[in-house]
Order: sequence, then C-alpha cells, then structure tokens
Amino acid sequence: MSNRIEIGAVYLGGLAQGLALVAVPAAAAALTSRAGYGLSAAQYGMLFAPMAAAAVVASAVGGDVAARWGMKPILLLGLALDFAAMALLVASRPLQGEAAAYGVLLAAMAALGAGFGATLTALNAYVPAFFPRHAEPALTALHTLLGAGTALAPLLVALLGGQRWTLLPLGVAVGLLVLLVAATSQPMALASPRRGAKGHARAPARLWAFVAMALIYGICETLLGNWAVPYWHGQRGLTAAAAGMVLAIFWALVTVGRLGVTVAARWLPPRRIYPVLPILLVAAFALIPRVGGSGGAVAVFALAGLGCSALLPLTIAFAEEQFPALAEALSGELIAVYMIGYGLASFGVAPLAARGFGLGNIYPAAAILALAMAGLGFQLTRGRRAAGRAA
Repeated sequence: MSNRIEIGAVYLGGLAQGLALVAVPAAAAALTSRAGYGLSAAQYGMLFAPMAAAAVVASAVGGDVAARWGMKPILLLGLALDFAAMALLVASRPLQGEAAAYGVLLAAMAALGAGFGATLTALNAYVPAFFPRHAEPALTALHTLLGAGTALAPLLVALLGGQRWTLLPLGVAVGLLVLLVAATSQPMALASPRRGAKGHARAPARLWAFVAMALIYGICETLLGNWAVPYWHGQRGLTAAAAGMVLAIFWALVTVGRLGVTVAARWLPPRRIYPVLPILLVAAFALIPRVGGSGGAVAVFALAGLGCSALLPLTIAFAEEQFPALAEALSGELIAVYMIGYGLASFGVAPLAARGFGLGNIYPAAAILALAMAGLGFQLTRGRRAAGRAA
C-alpha cells in the first residue's frame, strides 16, 4: 500500500513538471528580444524540436524499460533529467546574446523532453495504482496539478521581470532535488507492466482514433501554449507582461477545467463532457484573430483553456479503459503521440510564417482540427463500452 510520501512525491512531481514545461514559453519575450537572447522566430521554434524528439523516445520506450527494471528508475531518471534541464537553463543566462547560449538552450530542451516523457509515463502509471477505484478523477487531479504548474510559470516570470526569468528554473531545480531525495528514499513499488503484444498494425480503428485524438490535441494545445506570447506581444502589440498574463490565464483555465471535470464527475459522466470540450476550442480558434486588446485576448484564451482542460487525461483514461490489455503501455505511447503533435506545432509555425501563413491564419485553420477532435470525441464515447468506469 502506498504511503503519503509516495503519493505526495507523485503529485508534487506533476506540479514541478508543469512549472518546468512552461519555463521557456513563459520567457519567450526575453528569449526573442534584442536585449535578451535575441532569438529569431525560427530559432525559438526550433528550441522545441529536441524536446519533442526526446520526449517521444522516452515515452515510447518507458513501458518496456519499466517492464525490465521497474517504474521507480523511470521516475527517478525523469526527475533527474528535469533537474538537469533547469540547471542548463540557469547556466544559459550569463551567455545570453552569444552563440553558445543557443547550444545550451537546445541541450536544456532535450533534457526537459526526455525528463517529461519519462516522468509523465511514471506518474500516469502510479496514480491509477494508488487509486484503482477512482482512476479517472485521480488521473485528472494529477493533470490538474500539472496544469497548475503551467499556469504559475508565466505568472512567476511576469512577477520576476523578463531578464530575471531564470530564477524560475532555479527554484524548480531546488524543488526537483527535494523530490528526487524523497522518491529515492521510498519503495515506490509498482507491479511490473504486462508485456502485452503491441501489434499496432493490427490494432482496431478505435485505438487509432485515440492516437489521432492525442496527436491533434498536442498540435492545438501547443499552438496556444508555446506561441501565445510571440503572437500577442510580437504580432498584436501587447506588452510582454500582458502577453504573459494571456498565457497564464490559458493555463489557469486548463487547470480550472480539469478540476471542474473532476468535481462534476459526481453528477455528469466525463463521457458526456469529453466531446463538448473541442467545440470550445473551435470557437476560440475562430475568434483569436478577431479580438483585440488585452481583455479580448484574455477572454478568448480563457475559452481555449477550458476547451483543452481535461482532453488529454480523459483521452488516456478512456483508452486504458477500453483496451485494458494494453493499459500499461498506452499511457506512455499516447504521451509520445501527444509530443509528436507538440513538436509539429512548435517548430512548424516559423516555416509557415516565412511563406506568408502566419499565426493570424494558423489559428482559424486550427479550428478545423478542433472540429475533427469533436467528431472523434463523440465517436469514442458512444456506446456502453465507452461508459464503463467513466460513468
């Protein structure tokens, strides 16, 4: 039976992961300003390429590694890589403006990607094991804490001031070190994942629909989370602080939405909520180029945050429910697919912008992707099998 320290380490690990994940997007204004690191839009976008690639690899192989050595080493490795990433971000600060700084940033993002993939694979496995009778709300609670971290990061950067943004990764590094010590001292025992056949070539269409859902979600969330500050500050003329607030509100409403779904599950089955969330994203993407000023930006990104909220944790939970024989592997693999979408949206914007298709055009085009998610959501929650535990 898990103890409070183990449970605390897992859930606080989610909070720390959220803070680490958004440290760089929250500092986008400092990274792209001439007074800061002076990165171009293309360089900023390419920062996320090694992160996405490393996260995909770590998520994809995490289940197999855990089957051989257990889940605890995966968790410890993930936290250690996150710590290394934060340390590298801090080390880049004295080098800003120099060519070497970009290399350090790339190394930090690669470590962060691998840490994210390994850590989230472990966390998504521990939580259902801790609370087997309440897996969906427990998993959504984990992602709520992760969302809380992503919401706090831009707020903290705004409070610190753009040029002191590395105080955030410094603080996160300290927290990660404490979590590493706590997790190392505990058994963190978890039954070894079953070595089920992965046979994706023979997988039913319903499983591929979950894969498509995770991929499209990764693209949509990243267009909002990674490009909010460059869009509102660089293209729409908001101050860096105001653009950071827009990003903070987005992640805050992601968190609020996840918490709301957890609470509402007592009266309204998550399968009823799931297909409605992408419709909110359709509206948000369509409205983004049409609103002006900080108030409009905050409102439309708040709507987008609610639309994103519980989509990823519920996608993972429903997939594991409907394919129990693959449950242990699905978490890591869906995170890997999500990170592919993350990568596509992260470093695909700059090449499109160079061809005249900037964010002002990309956001309304993304409404089509969100509409596709709505269709998939209705399909995946239809029928008695989908109701299952989620009801």
